[in-house]
Amino acid sequence: MTLERSLALAAIESHARAVATAAPGAWAAEVAGCPGWSVEDVVRHLCDVHWFWERIVAGRLNAPPEGPHPATPEPARLAQHFDEGAARLVATLAAADPDATVWTWAPAQRDVAFVTRHQVQEMAVHHFDVASALGAPWSMSSTVAADALEEFLTFSVSSPKDPADPPRPPLGGRLALVARDADLAWTVVDAGGGTVTWSRGAIDPDGALEADAARLLLWRDPTGRALGARLRALAFTD
Repeated sequence: MTLERSLALAAIESHARAVATAAPGAWAAEVAGCPGWSVEDVVRHLCDVHWFWERIVAGRLNAPPEGPHPATPEPARLAQHFDEGAARLVATLAAADPDATVWTWAPAQRDVAFVTRHQVQEMAVHHFDVASALGAPWSMSSTVAADALEEFLTFSVSSPKDPADPPRPPLGGRLALVARDADLAWTVVDAGGGTVTWSRGAIDPDGALEADAARLLLWRDPTGRALGARLRALAFTD
Protein backbone atom coordinates (compact mmCIF):
# COMPACT_ATOMS: atom_id res chain seq x y z
CA MET A 1 0.00 0.00 0.00
CA THR A 2 1.44 3.37 -0.99
CA LEU A 3 -0.28 5.47 1.68
CA GLU A 4 0.92 4.96 5.24
CA ARG A 5 -1.61 2.68 6.91
CA SER A 6 -2.23 5.00 9.86
CA LEU A 7 -3.20 7.79 7.44
CA ALA A 8 -5.53 5.48 5.53
CA LEU A 9 -7.29 4.30 8.68
CA ALA A 10 -7.57 7.84 10.01
CA ALA A 11 -9.14 8.94 6.72
CA ILE A 12 -11.74 6.15 6.79
CA GLU A 13 -12.58 6.99 10.40
CA SER A 14 -12.84 10.75 9.92
CA HIS A 15 -14.99 10.58 6.78
CA ALA A 16 -17.26 7.98 8.41
CA ARG A 17 -17.68 10.09 11.52
CA ALA A 18 -18.60 13.10 9.38
CA VAL A 19 -21.31 11.06 7.63
CA ALA A 20 -22.70 9.78 10.94
CA THR A 21 -22.89 13.36 12.20
CA ALA A 22 -24.39 14.95 9.08
CA ALA A 23 -26.90 12.36 7.86
CA PRO A 24 -29.53 12.22 10.66
CA GLY A 25 -32.49 14.46 9.98
CA ALA A 26 -31.94 14.49 6.22
CA TRP A 27 -32.39 10.85 5.29
CA ALA A 28 -34.68 11.64 2.35
CA ALA A 29 -32.35 14.16 0.67
CA GLU A 30 -31.55 13.17 -2.93
CA VAL A 31 -27.96 12.30 -3.82
CA ALA A 32 -27.01 13.69 -7.21
CA GLY A 33 -23.97 11.43 -7.61
CA CYS A 34 -26.07 8.29 -7.06
CA PRO A 35 -29.21 8.80 -9.20
CA GLY A 36 -32.32 7.46 -7.49
CA TRP A 37 -30.62 7.22 -4.11
CA SER A 38 -31.28 9.22 -0.96
CA VAL A 39 -28.88 9.91 1.89
CA GLU A 40 -30.49 6.98 3.71
CA ASP A 41 -29.73 4.70 0.73
CA VAL A 42 -26.07 5.76 0.72
CA VAL A 43 -25.68 5.15 4.45
CA ARG A 44 -27.37 1.74 4.22
CA HIS A 45 -25.05 0.86 1.33
CA LEU A 46 -22.03 1.83 3.43
CA CYS A 47 -23.30 -0.27 6.35
CA ASP A 48 -23.37 -3.24 3.99
CA VAL A 49 -19.92 -2.43 2.59
CA HIS A 50 -18.38 -2.16 6.05
CA TRP A 51 -19.94 -5.44 7.21
CA PHE A 52 -18.81 -7.22 4.02
CA TRP A 53 -15.14 -6.22 4.22
CA GLU A 54 -14.92 -6.54 8.00
CA ARG A 55 -16.10 -10.14 7.71
CA ILE A 56 -13.58 -10.89 4.95
CA VAL A 57 -10.63 -9.42 6.85
CA ALA A 58 -11.62 -10.74 10.28
CA GLY A 59 -12.10 -14.25 8.91
CA ARG A 60 -9.25 -14.12 6.38
CA LEU A 61 -11.83 -15.34 3.88
CA ASN A 62 -10.84 -16.49 0.38
CA ALA A 63 -14.36 -15.90 -0.96
CA PRO A 64 -17.18 -13.43 -0.23
CA PRO A 65 -19.16 -14.13 2.97
CA GLU A 66 -21.92 -16.67 2.48
CA GLY A 67 -25.56 -16.13 3.33
CA PRO A 68 -27.66 -12.97 3.42
CA HIS A 69 -26.19 -9.71 4.63
CA PRO A 70 -27.61 -8.46 7.94
CA ALA A 71 -30.53 -6.02 7.78
CA THR A 72 -29.93 -2.41 8.73
CA PRO A 73 -32.16 -0.78 11.36
CA GLU A 74 -34.82 1.92 11.04
CA PRO A 75 -33.61 5.52 10.52
CA ALA A 76 -33.79 6.33 14.23
CA ARG A 77 -30.93 3.90 14.86
CA LEU A 78 -29.24 3.97 11.48
CA ALA A 79 -26.55 6.58 12.21
CA GLN A 80 -25.41 4.75 15.34
CA HIS A 81 -25.44 1.41 13.51
CA PHE A 82 -23.38 2.90 10.69
CA ASP A 83 -20.91 4.52 13.10
CA GLU A 84 -20.42 1.26 15.00
CA GLY A 85 -19.92 -0.71 11.78
CA ALA A 86 -17.32 1.75 10.50
CA ALA A 87 -15.48 1.58 13.82
CA ARG A 88 -15.44 -2.24 13.70
CA LEU A 89 -14.02 -2.18 10.18
CA VAL A 90 -11.26 0.27 11.14
CA ALA A 91 -10.37 -1.76 14.24
CA THR A 92 -10.26 -5.00 12.25
CA LEU A 93 -8.08 -3.46 9.54
CA ALA A 94 -5.75 -1.97 12.16
CA ALA A 95 -5.27 -5.36 13.85
CA ALA A 96 -4.69 -7.31 10.63
CA ASP A 97 -1.42 -8.03 8.85
CA PRO A 98 -1.56 -5.89 5.66
CA ASP A 99 0.06 -8.73 3.73
CA ALA A 100 -2.48 -11.35 4.84
CA THR A 101 -4.23 -12.97 1.89
CA VAL A 102 -7.97 -12.34 1.60
CA TRP A 103 -10.52 -12.29 -1.19
CA THR A 104 -10.88 -9.05 -3.13
CA TRP A 105 -12.47 -8.21 -6.47
CA ALA A 106 -9.06 -7.10 -7.84
CA PRO A 107 -7.18 -9.95 -9.55
CA ALA A 108 -3.85 -8.13 -9.17
CA GLN A 109 -4.00 -7.72 -5.38
CA ARG A 110 -5.74 -9.93 -2.88
CA ASP A 111 -4.63 -8.88 0.59
CA VAL A 112 -5.68 -6.74 3.54
CA ALA A 113 -3.66 -3.78 2.22
CA PHE A 114 -5.93 -3.60 -0.83
CA VAL A 115 -9.05 -3.54 1.34
CA THR A 116 -7.64 -0.77 3.52
CA ARG A 117 -6.54 1.38 0.60
CA HIS A 118 -9.77 1.01 -1.35
CA GLN A 119 -11.98 1.76 1.63
CA VAL A 120 -10.43 5.22 1.82
CA GLN A 121 -11.81 6.01 -1.63
CA GLU A 122 -15.15 4.34 -0.88
CA MET A 123 -15.73 6.26 2.32
CA ALA A 124 -14.42 9.63 1.17
CA VAL A 125 -16.39 9.72 -2.08
CA HIS A 126 -19.63 8.67 -0.40
CA HIS A 127 -19.00 11.30 2.26
CA PHE A 128 -18.86 13.79 -0.61
CA ASP A 129 -22.19 12.44 -1.89
CA VAL A 130 -23.86 12.93 1.49
CA ALA A 131 -22.27 16.32 2.12
CA SER A 132 -23.33 17.58 -1.31
CA ALA A 133 -26.91 16.42 -0.76
CA LEU A 134 -27.05 18.33 2.51
CA GLY A 135 -25.09 21.40 1.42
CA ALA A 136 -22.50 20.54 4.06
CA PRO A 137 -18.74 21.15 3.80
CA TRP A 138 -16.43 18.42 2.50
CA SER A 139 -12.67 18.24 2.25
CA MET A 140 -9.97 15.63 1.80
CA SER A 141 -6.25 15.70 2.49
CA SER A 142 -4.26 16.22 -0.72
CA THR A 143 -1.91 13.37 0.24
CA VAL A 144 -4.78 10.95 0.87
CA ALA A 145 -6.68 12.09 -2.23
CA ALA A 146 -3.63 11.67 -4.48
CA ASP A 147 -3.13 8.11 -3.29
CA ALA A 148 -6.84 7.36 -3.70
CA LEU A 149 -6.70 8.66 -7.27
CA GLU A 150 -3.69 6.47 -8.02
CA GLU A 151 -5.52 3.50 -6.49
CA PHE A 152 -8.52 4.30 -8.70
CA LEU A 153 -6.37 4.33 -11.85
CA THR A 154 -4.74 1.05 -10.84
CA PHE A 155 -7.78 -1.00 -9.93
CA SER A 156 -11.01 0.71 -11.00
CA VAL A 157 -10.30 1.39 -14.68
CA SER A 158 -10.23 -1.20 -17.47
CA SER A 159 -6.61 -2.30 -17.91
CA PRO A 160 -4.72 -5.07 -19.76
CA LYS A 161 -4.42 -6.95 -16.43
CA ASP A 162 -8.14 -6.57 -15.66
CA PRO A 163 -10.09 -5.67 -18.81
CA ALA A 164 -13.74 -4.74 -18.68
CA ASP A 165 -16.16 -7.37 -19.97
CA PRO A 166 -17.74 -6.50 -22.33
CA PRO A 167 -15.00 -4.21 -23.69
CA ARG A 168 -15.42 -0.46 -23.26
CA PRO A 169 -14.95 2.20 -25.96
CA PRO A 170 -11.29 3.18 -26.35
CA LEU A 171 -9.75 6.20 -24.69
CA GLY A 172 -8.30 7.28 -28.04
CA GLY A 173 -5.52 9.48 -26.70
CA ARG A 174 -3.22 10.38 -23.83
CA LEU A 175 -4.81 12.17 -20.88
CA ALA A 176 -2.87 13.86 -18.10
CA LEU A 177 -4.42 14.29 -14.66
CA VAL A 178 -2.63 17.07 -12.81
CA ALA A 179 -3.10 17.44 -9.04
CA ARG A 180 -2.05 21.01 -8.44
CA ASP A 181 -2.07 20.86 -4.64
CA ALA A 182 -0.06 17.62 -4.47
CA ASP A 183 2.48 18.55 -7.17
CA LEU A 184 1.73 15.24 -8.90
CA ALA A 185 0.51 14.18 -12.33
CA TRP A 186 -0.47 10.95 -14.04
CA THR A 187 -0.69 10.21 -17.75
CA VAL A 188 -3.31 7.68 -18.84
CA VAL A 189 -2.59 6.03 -22.19
CA ASP A 190 -4.82 4.00 -24.52
CA ALA A 191 -3.55 0.40 -24.37
CA GLY A 192 -5.93 -1.00 -26.98
CA GLY A 193 -8.99 -3.19 -26.64
CA GLY A 194 -10.81 -0.72 -24.42
CA THR A 195 -8.06 -0.69 -21.79
CA VAL A 196 -5.57 1.87 -20.49
CA THR A 197 -2.29 2.04 -18.62
CA TRP A 198 -0.90 4.94 -16.62
CA SER A 199 2.40 6.34 -15.42
CA ARG A 200 3.49 9.18 -13.15
CA GLY A 201 4.04 12.58 -14.74
CA ALA A 202 2.42 14.57 -17.54
CA ILE A 203 4.02 12.85 -20.55
CA ASP A 204 3.12 14.29 -23.98
CA PRO A 205 -0.62 14.36 -23.29
CA ASP A 206 -3.28 15.15 -25.87
CA GLY A 207 -5.28 16.81 -23.13
CA ALA A 208 -5.14 17.47 -19.41
CA LEU A 209 -7.46 17.85 -16.44
CA GLU A 210 -6.02 20.10 -13.74
CA ALA A 211 -7.52 20.48 -10.27
CA ASP A 212 -6.80 19.72 -6.64
CA ALA A 213 -6.33 15.98 -6.06
CA ALA A 214 -9.66 15.65 -4.24
CA ARG A 215 -11.57 17.20 -7.15
CA LEU A 216 -9.85 14.89 -9.65
CA LEU A 217 -10.96 11.93 -7.54
CA LEU A 218 -14.60 12.98 -7.73
CA TRP A 219 -15.62 11.39 -11.01
CA ARG A 220 -19.22 12.26 -10.16
CA ASP A 221 -18.33 15.82 -11.16
CA PRO A 222 -18.60 16.03 -14.98
CA THR A 223 -15.27 16.84 -16.62
CA GLY A 224 -16.77 18.48 -19.69
CA ARG A 225 -13.88 17.29 -21.83
CA ALA A 226 -13.90 14.48 -24.35
CA LEU A 227 -10.86 12.54 -23.09
CA GLY A 228 -12.00 12.90 -19.49
CA ALA A 229 -15.47 11.63 -20.38
CA ARG A 230 -13.98 8.64 -22.22
CA LEU A 231 -11.74 7.79 -19.27
CA ARG A 232 -14.77 7.94 -17.02
CA ALA A 233 -16.53 5.47 -19.34
CA LEU A 234 -13.64 3.03 -18.80
CA ALA A 235 -14.16 3.03 -15.03
CA PHE A 236 -15.74 0.13 -13.15
CA THR A 237 -17.07 2.52 -10.50
CA ASP A 238 -18.94 5.81 -10.95
